[in-house]
Amino acid sequence: MVYGVKNRTLLVLGIVLGAVVIDQIIKLYVATHFALGESREVFSWFWLCYVENNGMAFGIEWFSKLALTLFRLLAVGLLGWYIHTLLRKPETPTGFIVTIALIIAGALGNIIDCVFYGKLFGYADWFFGRVVDMFYFPLIRNSAGEVLFFRPVFNFADSCITCAVAVILLFYLKQLNGKEE
Repeated sequence: MVYGVKNRTLLVLGIVLGAVVIDQIIKLYVATHFALGESREVFSWFWLCYVENNGMAFGIEWFSKLALTLFRLLAVGLLGWYIHTLLRKPETPTGFIVTIALIIAGALGNIIDCVFYGKLFGYADWFFGRVVDMFYFPLIRNSAGEVLFFRPVFNFADSCITCAVAVILLFYLKQLNGKEE
């Protein structure tokens, strides 16, 4: 289905706004209703845990917190420019535009944490907040009960980014390379 520029722009804005709102509602709920480090079992294979991530994915810390936050802001700006150019090309598949919107939404959700949460919750200055993570899927355990697979704790924003990147890699590599189908 082909949409006009206006409709695709509204679609992008709706996806970004919707995903950011969902992400922030979940994070604020967890940050205000759980103690840091608290875990609650929903199912044996799904837990809600309140952890804060100071770095990138999986807690990696390669750069200073300020540099990472500024990099994220720059990346969202570049992705915003990229999606703006894609919206003007009717041959760009709407599905590809949706994936870029999800990446922007996920990045914005985590940027909000970094920029505001330190001040909001009183533990750091502007741009030095930590990202709230809560989803934990201990899918495979050994006989001693230790989790063998899947240990990372992540959030809705991370899910938006991960799912979008997976869809791009599976279905839209030609668009990334600038080649049309």
